[in-house]
Amino acid sequence: MVWVAWLVLAGAGTAGGAPAAAASVLHRSGAVTVAPGVTYGAFLMTVPRGVVHGHLLTVDLTEPRVSVDLLYPGAVGARSPVSVLAAASGAVAAVNGDFFNIDERQHPGVEATGAPVGPAVASGRQLKGAVPDGQRFGPVMPPGATTEDVLGVGADHRARLDRLTLRGVVLAPEGMLPLSGVNQYALPVDGIGAYTARWGPASRMRATCGTDSDRAAPCSPDTAEVTVRYGRVVAVGGLPGAGGVARGSVVLVGREEGARRLRALHVGEPVRVGYRLVGRGPAPLRFAVGGFPIVRDAEPVAGLDTVTVAVRTSAGIGDGGRVLYLLALDGALGQGRTGLTVRELAELMDELGARDAVNLDGGGSSTLVTDDGDGGGITVRNHPSGGAERPVPNAVGVFSPGRPLEGSRL
Repeated sequence: MVWVAWLVLAGAGTAGGAPAAAASVLHRSGAVTVAPGVTYGAFLMTVPRGVVHGHLLTVDLTEPRVSVDLLYPGAVGARSPVSVLAAASGAVAAVNGDFFNIDERQHPGVEATGAPVGPAVASGRQLKGAVPDGQRFGPVMPPGATTEDVLGVGADHRARLDRLTLRGVVLAPEGMLPLSGVNQYALPVDGIGAYTARWGPASRMRATCGTDSDRAAPCSPDTAEVTVRYGRVVAVGGLPGAGGVARGSVVLVGREEGARRLRALHVGEPVRVGYRLVGRGPAPLRFAVGGFPIVRDAEPVAGLDTVTVAVRTSAGIGDGGRVLYLLALDGALGQGRTGLTVRELAELMDELGARDAVNLDGGGSSTLVTDDGDGGGITVRNHPSGGAERPVPNAVGVFSPGRPLEGSRL
């Protein structure tokens, strides 16, 4: 492959401060058309400590045949490799998505759910809300960011950064109970969460562990679970359970004050559960994935980490929401290969043309795939750092009908 010098990036500096003296040089390959409106290219970026190898998808949202959606394995509390998600859905390209509940070593006996951190919207269906900020997995967020932050594409076919806040209520004879979670692996202290058939068979015990500010805090000893089927209470219990939620049913889980209020419900009583994710944009989001902002208005945000070097994944927006950039670094580190800090990732996305961008799950999760166009199916373009793909809860999927144009170059 012939590499051509493409642009020069300022070196990483302190968050919001002056850049380092050394420059970082980016060499980009020729872009290959994956499908109408979708191109793929690789790049090498030289930084003072070594070479970064990365992979970039550029998605033209003005192309009528192009669409973007959330890929997930049929349940919120489940995981699957990105290549499997892409192949099963017919996507022509994809990159891994949100951070997720990857382990529970701090809570012996409690199973990790595999569920993502932030809100999720797939094909216009609102799948889940955001866990409390202190319950998230992933690098420290910059000031002002929250687990409610998402990257999405609206009904207007434009990409944007947004913030999805849950608005929900449980209506019962005893009164109106606030709903503070939907299909989440963690609930706020004193909260009540709803679990639907979209949650899957994963245990709901994790939802009552930790606190709003400390993910590792002990599980709450004060819990309750209520099953509502076709609008009436059919069971009231103590510990959160596991197993799939039947269609037509909703399982309510409460902790502390939320548990006390759920225990006041009785079998046979009518109960209604309603909720929605409310955004701040002009059009409803048809697709949304959780991720914290690293670029806003064509500038890296203040307070990004400038120390920790890792394999990274990002999604960015350019040209007024008409272009989507999906990037994943190569995980084959060592022998002069290196990763990026979050600040360096923001500077890279800014130089690539992203006016806004988010940080997605990185490390062993970073995976970018495309349809290889010759009938061989999906190809993993980067080298996942664990030596094989890590199963993840969701991915950003790109769709474009028509056979990929192998070897076509811009």
